[in-house]
Amino acid sequence: MKPTEATTLSEFVQSLGEAYGDRPAFVFDDESISFQEIEERSALVARGLLGRGVGKGSRIGLLFSNNIEWVISWAAIVRMGAVAIPLSTFSQPPELARVVRHADLQGLLAQRGFLKHDFVSSLEAAFPELVDGSSTDLRLRGAPFLRWIAFTGDAELPSWAHDYGWVLEGAARGVDDEFLRLVQDTVHRDEPAMFILTSGTSAEPKAVMHSQGGIAAKTHYIRDMLGFTQDSKNAATLPFFWVGGLIMTLFPTLEIGGTVVSSAAPPGQRQTMSSNDPAVLNSYPGLKKRIGLGMSETFGMFSWGDDEPTDKYPAITPLAEFEPGYRIKVVDDDGEQVDVGMIGELLIKGPTVTLGLHKVDADKSFDRDGFYRTGDLCEQGLGVLYFVGRKGDMIKTSGTNVAPAEVERELRELDGVQHAFVVDLDDEQRGSIVAAAVVLAEGNSLNAESITEILSSRLSSYKVPRVIVFVEAAELPYTPSNKIIKRDLQALVASRRS
Repeated sequence: MKPTEATTLSEFVQSLGEAYGDRPAFVFDDESISFQEIEERSALVARGLLGRGVGKGSRIGLLFSNNIEWVISWAAIVRMGAVAIPLSTFSQPPELARVVRHADLQGLLAQRGFLKHDFVSSLEAAFPELVDGSSTDLRLRGAPFLRWIAFTGDAELPSWAHDYGWVLEGAARGVDDEFLRLVQDTVHRDEPAMFILTSGTSAEPKAVMHSQGGIAAKTHYIRDMLGFTQDSKNAATLPFFWVGGLIMTLFPTLEIGGTVVSSAAPPGQRQTMSSNDPAVLNSYPGLKKRIGLGMSETFGMFSWGDDEPTDKYPAITPLAEFEPGYRIKVVDDDGEQVDVGMIGELLIKGPTVTLGLHKVDADKSFDRDGFYRTGDLCEQGLGVLYFVGRKGDMIKTSGTNVAPAEVERELRELDGVQHAFVVDLDDEQRGSIVAAAVVLAEGNSLNAESITEILSSRLSSYKVPRVIVFVEAAELPYTPSNKIIKRDLQALVASRRS
């Protein structure tokens, strides 16, 4: 079995050593690990986990930076049929508490800290019961399924934590290589392999479930679309707790025998990342198409295009090609397919679509025919789809839809505008009105009246913002992944409204 032919992640991991041997697979600062070492070391960790009671379907969290321990631990978990759940290293204690409980973690593998984050302190703040406990056999009211936490590194640990060696010692409890092979033989392509945690529209995190076979198939597809080869040396600049870091770098690079290069340096210093071999690539020179739409629920890109974005819909390329096996439809609020020139929600069905959202009723995520509701709005064209925006982002003012991206594009083209973001504000007469937060270049004299006058010549009247406020760049509310937090921006705009 070759990695490029694996039908499960379990087969994928098992095949790496034989396929690529001592070739460098992953470089982390001054450390390097080969494909053979990934296979061998993950087998030992998998045996240890089995000896500690982890089985098929057990949910194990990963709280690491993009380092070698992440790769080895992930490979061990998926090869034995357990479920790997990467946690964000940006998480604050309340967020950690929510995701650990929501995902029903049984165990957690972690490093002591990363950058300014001390994960021991963060976990104690997330679960105060840990501070008063002395047993490593956990029984936490805040996370009732969590039984143990194990840390890498040599630093002294609190009484409630294990060191990583405790996991490895589990292999001595009657779990040899033959037993691991028996376990691996039971892993099926339709069984869950990973949960991807992301922000949902509710107070709870969103846990997106993906199968062994779905992730393996997506890896094959993306590696081909990005044109990776054994000579590829790709920088891991996106974190592995996001789909982008996994499917645009880590998995497809490993599959073809290339090298992934990572660093403990803060993001702003990562230009210096390098291996001992030729320069690390930070682009996709073999890319076959223009990148279109992808999402956590499809484990990355599933659509592509050939042309530049249009003036009307400038966000991404018109979608002309979809991943093999995908079925696409654009529907109205009644679930009926829309005609050409009409806008509706994009629904998708295919081999790499999520198994579902953890603890969310299937009928809330899928229609009766099994199509996933993406929440993306598209205009139906002739043999092509035009991405309009997120369903929740669309502004309905006086019964008419306005795409914020279209208005933002016109604002950003004005001389003197550095940044511009569009939100909706409640309005008694119109339901909602279009509002904009604008950051001006230093010394610029644009005002709300002049902006309104210019936009009125470029946009339909209902698209022109009725409220324009000027803010400093430092005031814009961003997530750790550099996305605008719309609800916080709405509050900021509303507070400046005159």
